[in-house]
Amino acid sequence: QVQLVESGGGLVQAGGSLRLSCAASGRTFSSYVMGWFRQAPGKEREFVAVIGWRGGSVDYADSVKGRFTISRDDAKNTVYLEMNSLKPEDTAVYYCAGDPQKYGSSWYVEDDYWGQGTQVTVSS
Repeated sequence: QVQLVESGGGLVQAGGSLRLSCAASGRTFSSYVMGWFRQAPGKEREFVAVIGWRGGSVDYADSVKGRFTISRDDAKNTVYLEMNSLKPEDTAVYYCAGDPQKYGSSWYVEDDYWGQGTQVTVSS
């Protein structure tokens, strides 16, 4: 099992950048696929990015490709989301997720494998 704590959210102007961090506990962090999801007000939680164990593979939602970069540092048990060229529509609570599973076009994450979320607000 892994416990996740996000940080790095805040208020930024459109075009700006933020870097989110997700610190994980648990000695088996390096064996987990890790992901970032977000939930905007009145909308369902959606996939943002995922990174394989040891950073072997990455994938992004079309809406963030070319602007966001997911990475991990297994020595620090931390996964990052570098967000550039931010847009007002990126405003959401961003959640770190452990071991996300993809089924067709949908994602599943066990209840215990979510962080508490960090707010990102992009002003126009």
